[in-house]
Amino acid sequence: MNPIPTSDEAYAVLQQYNHEPFHLEHGQIVSKVMGVFAREYDPERVEFWKTVGMLHDIDFELYPEQHCVKAQEMLTELGADEALIHAVVSHGWGICAEVEPTLYMEKVLYAVDELTGLIGAAALMRPTGLEGMEAKSVAKKFKDKKFAAGCSRDVIRRGAELLGMELNELFARTLAAMQE
Repeated sequence: MNPIPTSDEAYAVLQQYNHEPFHLEHGQIVSKVMGVFAREYDPERVEFWKTVGMLHDIDFELYPEQHCVKAQEMLTELGADEALIHAVVSHGWGICAEVEPTLYMEKVLYAVDELTGLIGAAALMRPTGLEGMEAKSVAKKFKDKKFAAGCSRDVIRRGAELLGMELNELFARTLAAMQE
């Protein structure tokens, strides 16, 4: 693997370790959302942001109990750049890793990872999927703790705080990125 692979190369790497369609699709969704945020905040590094999004759960299917710990080992063995490894591991901060997201890109990943799952689950409940969905619908599902219970509301809240965004802004921007 290149130290900093393209998002297409990263997808090929993700497929080596993940076979469940859900995990592959999640990597693609987070990658695309990261790319949309990068266009605004770091247009010179869009591809890097997308690669980080693609690889953030590289270890989850094989090692769910050692998530982020194994990712660091796997990416190191593959020769990944240290910045890529730090970014990937930091999305597990306070959950399964002690690496704090410090860069804005890392904070975006931390915030949108869980949120894309919540939005994706809400889209599955609608006949039109993401089409026509509004941020207020996301907010309603966010408040319902039984809906998509595996998506941590605390992580989403903390992610919004790290980014200095109100929850509704984070909902709207992430939803728009997914709809794009």
